[in-house]
Amino acid sequence: MADQTRVAIVDDHELVAMAVRGIIDDTPGLVFARHEMSMAAMVRRGRDADLVVLDLSLGDDTTPAENVDAAAQWGASVLILTAAENPYLVREASRTDALGIVRKSAPPRVIADALLAAARDEYVPTTEWASALDTDPLLHAAPLTAREREVLGLYAVGMGAKEVGAALFVSENTVNDHLRRIRTIYHQLGRPAATKVELYQRSLEDGFLPAPRSG
Repeated sequence: MADQTRVAIVDDHELVAMAVRGIIDDTPGLVFARHEMSMAAMVRRGRDADLVVLDLSLGDDTTPAENVDAAAQWGASVLILTAAENPYLVREASRTDALGIVRKSAPPRVIADALLAAARDEYVPTTEWASALDTDPLLHAAPLTAREREVLGLYAVGMGAKEVGAALFVSENTVNDHLRRIRTIYHQLGRPAATKVELYQRSLEDGFLPAPRSG
């Protein structure tokens, strides 16, 4: 048991969890630890896993960044499984400390190899991860500061400048100063951002906001 890596699963789809457990059970060097429907449930107990296989899109409205961070604080590494149904979440996951992003539909041998690499604390290069990095709009987006992205994100979804200021604990004048600089930057890039609608569109294009969900 000393040479085995304990692998836990966080996925709210029972069939997927069962399939992944089967791969773990069939792979020498790995041992199944536990399955939970959320990361909150996983970390509620003392750490009993070294590696967490995390579903990219859970139904509890948590984000990949939140879940990877929770696992790290718990003391476990993370390998993410995705159906590639949400490019925004894939890009977000690519910015976390996860060791890799693997498609759920990959052959069992590919998933097993990814698990073994992650168990050795090695990064797992995949086409999903490479594609996410290659198409990440933040790599080519407007050069906004972190605070400017916060202001834009809140303002673009409907808040007024005063509300944004209250949310970020800054003055309304400071928010307006940020908005003026943001508009100037987009103007210099040849991308109109004079209206709130245009700012919302630029936010989506640059990945500062998730794309709206259908339905």
